[in-house]
Amino acid sequence: MDGSFRIRKGLYLLFLLSLSGVVCVSIRYSLPEEKKSGSLVANVLKDLKLGPGELSARRAQLVSKSNKQYFQLDTRSGNLLLNEKIDREALCGKMEPCLLLCEIVLQNPLKIYSMEVEIEDVNDNSPAFSQNEFIIEISEHVPTNTRFPLESAQDADLGENGIQNYTLSPNGNFRLDVQSDELGSRYVDLVLEKPLDREKEAQFGLTLTAVDGGVPQRTGTVLININVLDINDNFPQFTQSEYKAKLKENSPRGTVVSKVEARDLDSGSNAQISYSFHRVPDQIHHLFNLNQSTGEITVLGPIDYEEETSYDMNIKATDGGGLSGVCKVLVLVEDENDNVPEVVVISHTSALPEDSPLDVIVVLFSVTDRDSGDNGRTSCFIEPGLPFGLKPSVNNYYQVVTQQPLDRERVSEYNITITVTDWGSPRLSSSTIINIQISDINDNAPVFEKSLYHMQLQENNIPGLLIGLVQAKDLDTKQNAKITYSLLPGKVSDQPVSSYVSINSETGNLYAIRSLDYEQVKDFQVTVRAVDSGSPPLSSEVTVRVVVMDENDNAPFILYPLQNGTSASNDLVPRGAEAGYLVTKVVAVDRDSGQNSWLSYELLKATEPGLFSVETHNGEVRTARVVTNQDAFKQRLLIVVKDNGKAPQSSTSSLNVLLVDGFSDSHMQIVDLPPEEEQNNSLTLYLIISLCFISFLFLFSVLTAIVIWIHKRRNCQKGSHVSSGNFYCDADFVPNSSGPNGAGTLSHPNYYEVFLTAGYGTNEFKVLSPLLPSLAVDLKAPTASSNDSQVRESQNV
Repeated sequence: MDGSFRIRKGLYLLFLLSLSGVVCVSIRYSLPEEKKSGSLVANVLKDLKLGPGELSARRAQLVSKSNKQYFQLDTRSGNLLLNEKIDREALCGKMEPCLLLCEIVLQNPLKIYSMEVEIEDVNDNSPAFSQNEFIIEISEHVPTNTRFPLESAQDADLGENGIQNYTLSPNGNFRLDVQSDELGSRYVDLVLEKPLDREKEAQFGLTLTAVDGGVPQRTGTVLININVLDINDNFPQFTQSEYKAKLKENSPRGTVVSKVEARDLDSGSNAQISYSFHRVPDQIHHLFNLNQSTGEITVLGPIDYEEETSYDMNIKATDGGGLSGVCKVLVLVEDENDNVPEVVVISHTSALPEDSPLDVIVVLFSVTDRDSGDNGRTSCFIEPGLPFGLKPSVNNYYQVVTQQPLDRERVSEYNITITVTDWGSPRLSSSTIINIQISDINDNAPVFEKSLYHMQLQENNIPGLLIGLVQAKDLDTKQNAKITYSLLPGKVSDQPVSSYVSINSETGNLYAIRSLDYEQVKDFQVTVRAVDSGSPPLSSEVTVRVVVMDENDNAPFILYPLQNGTSASNDLVPRGAEAGYLVTKVVAVDRDSGQNSWLSYELLKATEPGLFSVETHNGEVRTARVVTNQDAFKQRLLIVVKDNGKAPQSSTSSLNVLLVDGFSDSHMQIVDLPPEEEQNNSLTLYLIISLCFISFLFLFSVLTAIVIWIHKRRNCQKGSHVSSGNFYCDADFVPNSSGPNGAGTLSHPNYYEVFLTAGYGTNEFKVLSPLLPSLAVDLKAPTASSNDSQVRESQNV
């Protein structure tokens, strides 16, 4: 039955091997005990048939099957080194051979090599007896060749290094008889060769020496004191030659294991029996207690099935006369489910890339349970809901592999709980939590917070002013999430965009490089690119629209009347014009926009404040009342044009209005009087004089020009007319004038040019200054009317 079970078990193991593709190869080494730490055990590369560096490339792991890691594997050289000095006796006791089991686990692909290291014994222990002195009482009538069993010495060494012989000090009555049992243990009996005579010699002192076979040879001695007694002719006899008992491990102290019983046919003190352990190792004395009077064996120390599955002990019964008998007691230890299954992690990937393919080994571990039978059978599982699966291998090895795609941006780490449960009663289980970090790959491009950015910038800004911030986020981490900002090439008003704005490559701050003018650039667009630092780098782009905000930095510009530095324009208004009569219209524009371009008109100053008014919104100049003859002939108006911006700006326009009588369109077309050039003659003269001081080179030509100009002027005055490219004088022309009777509006010596300007209506006139202003002063008639005085006042204005 057992044979068929083993065959089925072997076939099942081969079947698992064929399914998993894992090949198990066994190698064996030997190592003497007491070697120093760091000693070389072997080089595994040749035995594993691997090349240099292959151990490191395949992430080789050395897994110990014991509680301690006695060896270490140098994956670069393949040397198997000793971690610490090993004492074979402490490690294995009497067990032979003493083996340390390890496994070398290679990955990619998974391959497991079983390794056995035999710890060889060296003669490092001397034979020792349990006591320093043995006392034996022997009746004087004991026949010769009677055997007296002696307690054997103990030697922790094995084989040749163990006890090989016993010697007895020379005497005339006793000799030694050394025998071996089926296990190779040597036992010694004291044999009586010559009858004893208590009256001649009542006591003997002998020395027993135990000798081992090691090099160098070691010995141990004990003193035997023999007391000769009166006659005792019956030996104690046990009821059974061998006792068998079962004992559960972890039984409490004082638990009865078994009870032996011996009988003696003598009477009195010769029939009093005492029990003792005979030829047992020290371990028995520490684990069990024997009642000397009753023969009851109880538990003294901890019983562990995993340490020893059975115990053999010899019990000796001795009567009062010194005779004894021996029996054997076999204690079988029964296993209890007292060991929790353990998870031994061989290797695990602490940082797993998120783009790992399926079926990648994440964790490799083994499960051990020191119990036996169903108590040592285990089942393993991991919690559900994870993108990992559990794949069993051979020799209680398991692999945690990926079963679903990973995404670090969704879950950045996993805590895998591995739970192992045995099949014992009650079931014991343990759990191990393994943390797996998902490492990032550059699989996410930067994403801007907005699809389109709108920013505003006041014109006339300071260069280097912060416009705004564009910011992108990258769901990746570390280097893959480090973003660099840049501007894509473009044009703004036929200029490179880089000449208008710049961007901080780290923060995304946009700065204005130059001062902007709203009247030239009202808005523009730039394209910002965000690039991460991953490999390969990923990028995204966004459009930023920058709107230049207008400031009130432009004063209103007056289109009409022209303000070109010449004399102010003249407009004619007939006397008697009703209130609301349209004199002219001031036309102005403002290059600003919005509220800054809203204009308002205001009459700032006038010769007669109540005579004219200006429409606030359209700039029309109208009469505020009826024009009378008492009003001055020449009226000067100063009109201010204001915009509606904060800190409003303004411009002024000067208008000259002449109040005239009886003009018509045909009349105005006859005369074309020149502008008031004489008023600027003094300024021109001063300028010429200044230039003479500056440059002597032009002095002569300037003086010549002045002389010629004066000469022509005199000729013009003598001929009663002045000719120019801008006006003409006609001596035969007689304007509508009158004398003191008041039939006309102007005195005779004062001539005016009145003409209709091109492009204007009949209500828009230009009245120029007198033709001969110098003569107008000299030719004053004593009978001049009041109108003459009005004309002179207007000239003075």
